[in-house]
Amino acid sequence: MARLPPGIRFIISFSRDQWYRAFIFILTFLLYASFHLSRKPISIVKGELHRFCTAPNEGEVHFHSQSQKAGDTAPHRLPGNGTDCGWAPFDQDNYQQLLGALDYAFLCAYAVGMYLSGVIGERLPIRYYLTAGMLASGALTALFGLGYFYDIHSFGFYVVTQVVNGLVQTTGWPSVVTCLGNWFGKGRRGLIMGVWNSHTSVGNILGSLIAGFWVSTCWGLSFIVPGAIVAAMGIVCFLFLIEHPKDIACSSTLVKGGRLDHPAPGPGFPGQCHHPLPHFLTSPLTLLYPKAYENGAHRFRLQKQVLTDERSKPLDPEMQCLLLSDGKHSGHQNHVVILPADGGGGMAAISFTGALKIPGVIEFSLCLLFAKLVSYTFLFWLPLYITNVDHLDVRKAGELSTLFDVGGIFGGILAGVISDRLEKRASTCGLMLLLAAPTLYVFSAISKMGLEATVAMLLLCGALVSGPYALITTAVSADLGTHKSLKGNAHALATVTAIIDGTGSVGAALGPLLAGLISPSGWSNVFYMLMFADACALLFLIRLIHKELSCPGLATGDQVPFKEH
Repeated sequence: MARLPPGIRFIISFSRDQWYRAFIFILTFLLYASFHLSRKPISIVKGELHRFCTAPNEGEVHFHSQSQKAGDTAPHRLPGNGTDCGWAPFDQDNYQQLLGALDYAFLCAYAVGMYLSGVIGERLPIRYYLTAGMLASGALTALFGLGYFYDIHSFGFYVVTQVVNGLVQTTGWPSVVTCLGNWFGKGRRGLIMGVWNSHTSVGNILGSLIAGFWVSTCWGLSFIVPGAIVAAMGIVCFLFLIEHPKDIACSSTLVKGGRLDHPAPGPGFPGQCHHPLPHFLTSPLTLLYPKAYENGAHRFRLQKQVLTDERSKPLDPEMQCLLLSDGKHSGHQNHVVILPADGGGGMAAISFTGALKIPGVIEFSLCLLFAKLVSYTFLFWLPLYITNVDHLDVRKAGELSTLFDVGGIFGGILAGVISDRLEKRASTCGLMLLLAAPTLYVFSAISKMGLEATVAMLLLCGALVSGPYALITTAVSADLGTHKSLKGNAHALATVTAIIDGTGSVGAALGPLLAGLISPSGWSNVFYMLMFADACALLFLIRLIHKELSCPGLATGDQVPFKEH
């Protein structure tokens, strides 16, 4: 018989369950990357909404700093486009406040909506909920761009569009984190979610490149194209998203004498498990490492062989052993034990106050508030800062700003790997926050010295700023959403995720707004504000860091549970 081709051997080397996990990992990655892709255009288009003025009798472009106002030269009027200082009403001297208000409108609505979104998401099918949010978000993102084609200069139009878009985008994060949490257990969660969370940076990079392609010629398309992509991904979500492993039938599998066996179901099969056994339990890797595994609905543990004196003991009522089809025990048999379901399907969804009582939720939420303030200030204002300081055009500034997101990819993965290895989530975040503050100061000082220095510092700042933000919103949220104090209630992950990310979104709303208010007095003051925010984020983790260091074996999800009153 001919040898199988290498590609086919690779495909069949993975179980059906593993292929489904990989599919869900990639799908949720792309779904949320499209959300971030649609958020980035506003930061790219800012430089076009308010351009540098040209004197009416001169073809020379006069670049001005923050101390030089656009009103220093007489603006030349363009038909249907206000002045050549930009797009009305953003062509005035208060353009920074107006642009900051647009950011604040979106992020404030996002922060408020996030608290409600987690509670609603726990009670609705994830696939329908996420699909509706993506279709609505795509339409609203495109609507902003239609303002260019329909010559709309009403500030209220753009603000209302941002507010509604911020509300509907809250459907995304709790949904994808809950879905991923259903499919992946705690094992190496930091690394898995660190890699997965790079969707934030990937989406920002793609959004910058797509928006930058049209920004100088037709900035309306910088919004319409990303809006169409988000809507298209919403249709993909509806067609392909699998919310939970239990939604897919898996064939029951035994571990028998070191080989796989598939007994026929029926009354002749003593101790039969009534739930399908995932294929990943039967892979050679699983057989070599007898430890607990989770699929979101049940916990599976491979047991060592049962001793003779133990076989006479009655089985624990909380577990079922898969035995041989003849009902006899074998001294050489490995057993698969199905422990009580962590799914908590019969439990009610957790309340908002109940989620706040989970140890660590408040501290990490407040830490994320300041960490996200720094991250989103870079997200919304970095291209304009590069335009002002390095005197680059809008497109080149947008492309250069993607280096911050490239650094964020490595920072998120590094934070996940370190926290998995040390089993100290808070300490990992604290270390990166401690290094981020002086790095921001250095960036503000040397970015004015030339393009090469800006490139290097963008990568480093991206890694240190995005690392804690990525770790808290993914692995830490999933750890706390499956905390032992919940006693197996699976209806908490979306609520906990929404509380943490919602609180962080308050900082995300304040950061760009404060940057718009402070930047007229100088960009250095903006960086002082960012360094102060990093220090505050670190301060809120001090108690958890001390607890981790004083109790070396204590992980984020293993802290002392709260007492119910």
